[in-house]
Amino acid sequence: MASNGSAGIRDSPLEPGIFLDEELGSDWYIYESTESTARDDLFPDAIPECHPTISPRMYHTIMAPISLAMTLALSFLVKRRRLRQSCWNGVPGLLSPGNLLEEDGHRAVAAAVFGILFSSLCQLLLDPEPLPLVSPASPAAREYWKILALLYYPVFYFPLLGCTGPRHRLGYAAGALLAWGHCGIQLGQRLQCPLAPKLHRLYSALSHVPTLLSLALLSLWYPALLARSLGRGNASEPQIPEKSYYRKYLKAMLSKQGRKESSAKIEESLWSRILSYLRSYLYIPEEGFRIPLMLVVSITMAVIAVYQVSLLLLVAVVPTLQIVRAGMTKDVVVLLVQFGMVPTESPGIPGDMEQELRTARHYLWALEVCYICSLVLCCLLTCAMLLRTLGMHRSNLRALYQGAVLDVFSKAHILRPSRGAVVCWIGFSSFQAAFACLGLLIQQVIFFLCFVAFTFLVVIPLQAGTSSLLFGIIRNMWPFWLTLVLAVLVQHLLAHFQFLEQHSLQKELTNRRALYILTFLLFPTNVLVGVLAGMWRVVISGLYNAVHLCRLDISLLHRRLETFDPGYHAYCHYLRLEVSQCHPLLQAFCSLLLQPGRTEPPAPPRDTHLEEGLQLMHPKPPALGKARIRRIRARWWVAYTLLHNPSLMASRKTALADPAANGAQLGVPRP
Repeated sequence: MASNGSAGIRDSPLEPGIFLDEELGSDWYIYESTESTARDDLFPDAIPECHPTISPRMYHTIMAPISLAMTLALSFLVKRRRLRQSCWNGVPGLLSPGNLLEEDGHRAVAAAVFGILFSSLCQLLLDPEPLPLVSPASPAAREYWKILALLYYPVFYFPLLGCTGPRHRLGYAAGALLAWGHCGIQLGQRLQCPLAPKLHRLYSALSHVPTLLSLALLSLWYPALLARSLGRGNASEPQIPEKSYYRKYLKAMLSKQGRKESSAKIEESLWSRILSYLRSYLYIPEEGFRIPLMLVVSITMAVIAVYQVSLLLLVAVVPTLQIVRAGMTKDVVVLLVQFGMVPTESPGIPGDMEQELRTARHYLWALEVCYICSLVLCCLLTCAMLLRTLGMHRSNLRALYQGAVLDVFSKAHILRPSRGAVVCWIGFSSFQAAFACLGLLIQQVIFFLCFVAFTFLVVIPLQAGTSSLLFGIIRNMWPFWLTLVLAVLVQHLLAHFQFLEQHSLQKELTNRRALYILTFLLFPTNVLVGVLAGMWRVVISGLYNAVHLCRLDISLLHRRLETFDPGYHAYCHYLRLEVSQCHPLLQAFCSLLLQPGRTEPPAPPRDTHLEEGLQLMHPKPPALGKARIRRIRARWWVAYTLLHNPSLMASRKTALADPAANGAQLGVPRP
């Protein structure tokens, strides 16, 4: 860049028509500054290109065929029991990504793989080459490659989750190899090329942090599963573990040591109520209850979404503000002074503009501080809402497990799977991540404007000792504000002392004639009070909806319009499917039925040499066997369970109506 034109502009004030010179206009940049700044720190384009040993295209070219081959190989471990049983004991079936409806599944593996997939989606939106295997021929074709990439990345990372489906040591070994391969290659790429000219030099490395952490978790988790499988020997992993979550839930429910709550309600102090309210935003795990797997995945995706969106907002705006603040010159300050955006002591007399330059840079620094503070506040609020929604999930699931449908839904519903419930269950975790992203963006816009307004209308005028627009409005309109305050205060005082009369048990309305007169006289004043109340209603409802947008467990609309809230509608259908298919008491009951019974020892042979009189005597009835005692206890447990969980009656009737339910042969579900 030539500096002759820009130096001349900095040494002399602006002249009319100075920007009409094309040679000078093309030679002048706002980024140039008289101060010495590190160009590499401000300009991402100044970072040289880096080519790792294994490029992204080579990485996908190597790992994609390996993943496909392992998927096909592991599919032979999954046998279809009702199709071609004479051929290899059943033809190979589809490799399942674990049982997402079971509580004893590998929760960490599912959350990690979903996190890798979502992080890849976030990087896909800004990547110039969305599909690493091919390069787009034109910018118009790039959008089509992005659509193909939306289908490619789930298939590419599917084997990382599918290796847990067969519950076999070969699957764990394949998962360990895949996790080590992905983690080693991506970690090597980040170490060789930590800086990248995309938005910011550190954005590429920071955006890959969730992916690297998830791959590191998989690299440790799969070897641990393999070691546990090898330690078990030839015995296969049980489908229902002996110490499963369902048995723990049943023991916790049938435990005789219940919580002893005092019948007398003790009045709590204000500090204790504040602590209890703050404690409601902290999720504390309780014994005997576990959050479902898909809820764990959805909350993990929401946290990763908050990290990715906040990182993008940070690196897209803050470095730009720093560049503008470092490149601020006196010529730009003259324009800002002429537009009245920067105050000056002598507006009609051009001076050296040193004070105005420092003021403009201070304003830009204040904007940067407001932006960072609002971003930190938005992240904290979103995380607090996500923690709060975990507690609400637990309360709603417990209520539905006990059959209290009206405690969760506004209308009575039958908890059965349906077409809408299946669709909502499929997209629930995706909805949670998308709502978290959108809620964070809206909160950032709102709180940034609030911080800027407070800073430039209150803080900076008080710091500089000057007047502001807000102070001028308050000073000029103080009689109006005082009138409204006095009108509201008078109405409250008269309502308390004149229009209410205390009787023995309740208050009664009195002085009705004076009440009618006061209502008519204060009607114009109350109209103005209503305008202010309406403005406050708009502000507080906007803030409430923006903060609670990431929560799907509550509706942002009226109860009659809950159906039109897509987030809450998806959450309700998700609960119906989750409770109907994963009721812990029903699962515990099924596990007891599937448990093989213990063989009793044969009865001793009867002595035939006894006398006839002794044989004719009625012997004492033998004591009940252990098997019969267990059977009786199990029946009482079923009765107790059905008594406290009426929602299970429908499932039990359906099971009894099935002719195969009472038989000895249990059907195996289709894969």
